[in-house]
Amino acid sequence: MSPSYTDGIVSSMSSFEKKQAQQGNLSYPIIVHSHLRWDWVWQRPQQFLSRLSKRHRILFVEGPQVVETNEPPCFGLHPVAEYPNITVMKTEFPASRFQDGEWVDAQRHKLLKEALQGPLAHKFENPVQWFYDPMAVKPFVGKMDEIAVVYDCMDELAKFKFAPPELIGRERELLAAADVVFAGGRKMAESKSRHNDNCHFYGCGVDIEHFGKARLNDTPLPYDVANLNGPILGYFGVVDERMDYELVAKLADANPRWNIVIVGPHTKVDPETLPRRDNIHWLGGRNYEQLPAYTKAFDVCLMPFALNEATEYINPTKALEYMATAKPIVSSAVPDVVSNFKPVVKIADSHEEFIQFCHRAVMQPDQVAVERGLKMAENNTWDAIVAKLEKHIEEAIEAKEAKVEGADKRVAVSAA
Repeated sequence: MSPSYTDGIVSSMSSFEKKQAQQGNLSYPIIVHSHLRWDWVWQRPQQFLSRLSKRHRILFVEGPQVVETNEPPCFGLHPVAEYPNITVMKTEFPASRFQDGEWVDAQRHKLLKEALQGPLAHKFENPVQWFYDPMAVKPFVGKMDEIAVVYDCMDELAKFKFAPPELIGRERELLAAADVVFAGGRKMAESKSRHNDNCHFYGCGVDIEHFGKARLNDTPLPYDVANLNGPILGYFGVVDERMDYELVAKLADANPRWNIVIVGPHTKVDPETLPRRDNIHWLGGRNYEQLPAYTKAFDVCLMPFALNEATEYINPTKALEYMATAKPIVSSAVPDVVSNFKPVVKIADSHEEFIQFCHRAVMQPDQVAVERGLKMAENNTWDAIVAKLEKHIEEAIEAKEAKVEGADKRVAVSAA
C-alpha cells in the first residue's frame, strides 16, 4: 500500500478499540465478503448491513484491490463513523501474481486471519459468514468457525463484463454450502432455488423518509439542474453495460426541449463512447444523500435498461426509490420490472414506445399510477425486509444446531 494509506491505518490504531466499542447487547457477529466497495454506491449491501449493525458487529471485507506494486498483499481496517459496529477491511494485492488463483485464495485467508488476531481479536468468533462475492467461497467457507453461511445474491455476476471464468463454478459451491440464500430478483430466486432449497426472494426495499424529501417544498434543487429549461427526464444509478445508450440518444433526439439527466458513476464503459447531445447531461456520481434533491427536479424517472444478459435477472433498487418521490416512471421491459412493478411503471417494449410513454408522462402524468407507487413503497421498507432476513438466519442456525445435536446423540447411543 502507499505510505499515506498505511500511515493512516497505523495512526488510527490508538483509538481503534474505542471506535469499535460494543454498542449495547449484540447478537452473533457477521463477516461479509463483498465484490463491491463500501464507500462506492450506496445500495443493497449497505442498506441491509447498516440496519443489521444495530444488533450485530459487522466486518465488511472488500474484494482484493489489484495494484502495481512488488509489495506483498496487505490490509487496512477502517471504522465507519456513522455506524460504530461496522469495520471495513480493505486489501491490496500485487498485479504480478493476481492470476495465480490458489495463491490469491491463500493470501485472502491469511490476511483475514491476521486481522482477526489484531484489534478485532475475539470480536468475530463463531460468526455468520455473509457472501456477495462467490469468488470468496474457497478461502473462507468452512474455515472461519462460522455458525452459518448466508449468500445474498443481488446480481447474476457471471453475466457481467469481465467476470472471471471460474465464477460459475464457485457460485455453485457457495449455493451448495449456504445455509440460507436470499435473491434480489424473482427470476433469480427461481434459478438459485434449483441448487439450494432454502432460497428466498427479497427484492428491493426503500427508505421512504429519505426519498420522500423529493416531495417537500423546502428541499432545494441541486445547482446543476436547477436552471435547466424544459422538462427533465432523469436517471440515477450506475452507468454500465446495463444501460441502453441507443435509447438515451433517441430520447434526446425525440425532443430538443427535453433534458436527459444521468446521475451516477460509470464503470466498465468508456466515457468517450457515451452519446453526446446538448440536452444530455452526464453528471457523474453523487452521494446517496443528494439523490432525493435530484429526483425532485425530474419530471419523469427513467429506467432505460438494455435487454441483455446483464439485465436478465436484475430487480432495480431505484424502482421503489423513484416511487417514493411520487414521480411517473418509464422503464424498458426487463423481466423483474414486468413481474413486480407493472401496475405502477410504464413498461415499453420498444424504443418508440418508451419515447411515447415519456411524452405522455411529461404532458399528463398518470396520478393513479403515482399513488399506487407511493403505497407500494410504503409496503416495502428496508427495515421490514431486514427483520425477515434475520428470522431466516436464526431459523437456519437453529436447524444446523439441531442437526449437530442429533448427530451427537446418535454417536453417544452407538458408543454405549
